[in-house]
Amino acid sequence: MAISSSNQSPAISIQLHTHRPLDGPVYISGNFNNWKGQDSAYQLAQIGPKDYQFSFEQTKDLPQPLHYKFLRGDWDREELDEYGSTIDNRVFHWNPEETKVSHTVTHWKTNGQFYNDKFRPICHILDENFEIPQLIRTRRIAALLPYDYYECDKTYPVLYLQDGQNLFDDYAPFGNWAVDKRMAVMAEQGMGDLIIIAIDHAEEQRIAEFTPSYKTHLGRGDGKKYVRFLADTLKPFVDQQFRTQAERSSTGIGGSSMGGLISIYAGMMYPEVYSKLMVFSPSLWVAPNIHFHAINFDESMETKVYLYAGEGESANMVPNIQRFKSALENQGVSNKFDFNVAIDPEGQHTETRWGLEFPHATKWLFFK
Repeated sequence: MAISSSNQSPAISIQLHTHRPLDGPVYISGNFNNWKGQDSAYQLAQIGPKDYQFSFEQTKDLPQPLHYKFLRGDWDREELDEYGSTIDNRVFHWNPEETKVSHTVTHWKTNGQFYNDKFRPICHILDENFEIPQLIRTRRIAALLPYDYYECDKTYPVLYLQDGQNLFDDYAPFGNWAVDKRMAVMAEQGMGDLIIIAIDHAEEQRIAEFTPSYKTHLGRGDGKKYVRFLADTLKPFVDQQFRTQAERSSTGIGGSSMGGLISIYAGMMYPEVYSKLMVFSPSLWVAPNIHFHAINFDESMETKVYLYAGEGESANMVPNIQRFKSALENQGVSNKFDFNVAIDPEGQHTETRWGLEFPHATKWLFFK
């Protein structure tokens, strides 16, 4: 859109701060130039090592409001949020009294990807057929190690995640969390010191393994045997194989849906093992009184619990996690549980949505 030279309105100044110096120009693109990428007419001026500015000197014919984003070239290098997710258009409702706005960008696409391959974790398969003696079964189990694991001698906290097939397999039938790619984004920002242990689910026995071992709406499951395997067999093996921080303060467990339910159960059954629970969209309808069956409230230990639910899931999802949180607090142990409850008004029951939540939960559980 052409900008009139007869306009006498005050200039609009768009300022940008980046978290690190950039190796090339930055552009602004929006509804004023048909969202064109790498438009030389809209290149920002660099005014400091990490600071840029663009001024619309003539504003008469500018759209109102302004919609825009920042690019480091074409759209394969657009700005992202700190977790590598695409952001909504920036919107500026300007008027003669408000002619300046400032923004900060922490992350950018790289060659069309939201992550930098350099920081992707190392995938190490512990075993394609890891023995589960408690259930007389085997399972594929993988470890995602920090990208620089073999270049240093650091020790790391560990997060055990359920449903390994859905965590980083690009060909998973229902999508995946893209944990490896999201860990790459976090590593680039200095939050990559974490080992992920991905435990594949049991296919047709998944529901049975993830159901607590008492009377539930799905009957009595094998959950007690499964969580005993995680604590008594798998964790000691992991601690022996890798440079882990084995204490409970550095150990977490998590999952989604039925995987979220069994993660709660594991945390309550083995409070001496886990201090961090990552629980996404848990199937609490299966066992609404899970906390009363599994926890000794007199011996509770300080535990961080990240709970996520989407209002676009079942009608009972959000009320169920709120009741779960309240039930624990009503036992008089609210000082032992540190909750972070994230409710997404449009959140769906999908692997993709849980993947978007993963870096938020990981940062709060392990890096705050």
